[in-house]
Amino acid sequence: MKLLKTIKNKDLFPDDPEGNDGSRFIKAARAVVFDSENKIAILKVTKYDYHKLPGGGVEEGEDFKKALKREIKEEIGCEIEVTGEAGEIIEYRDRWNLKQESYCYLAKVIGEKSQPDFTEREKEKGLEVLWVLFDEAIEKLKKDETDNYGGKFVKVRDLCFLEEIKLLLSK
Repeated sequence: MKLLKTIKNKDLFPDDPEGNDGSRFIKAARAVVFDSENKIAILKVTKYDYHKLPGGGVEEGEDFKKALKREIKEEIGCEIEVTGEAGEIIEYRDRWNLKQESYCYLAKVIGEKSQPDFTEREKEKGLEVLWVLFDEAIEKLKKDETDNYGGKFVKVRDLCFLEEIKLLLSK
């Protein structure tokens, strides 16, 4: 998959001391999921006041698309068909000593939408599913002004994914 961007801690927090030995490593799968009304799903993280694309961690030995389908079912309550690939983004979150590789796909809803099955941690963050037009999703992310450390990375990452999907769809 094409590398779209590498986000380093220094890019967002130039005054932070450097330091990330990568001892924590996560691979994640995310998607821009379209429904039958040509809207996409985004998640609002109400506790920290930002938006993000649905998806999450790939478990050891799990295939990326299988992980994506599992995460999408949990987070937005839908079965999906993967229809394309956007690319990969690598994040170095030094404060958490974390290297994260996120792989983003294009997908469409299959069947009916149902309720998400959020984890306790997701419930604590106040996750809400929103179905919005593509350009509205970009605008929501652009307007996000969170103070949350992880949320700042998510904004840059997911805007990059959305812009790449926009390019793919315009071809």
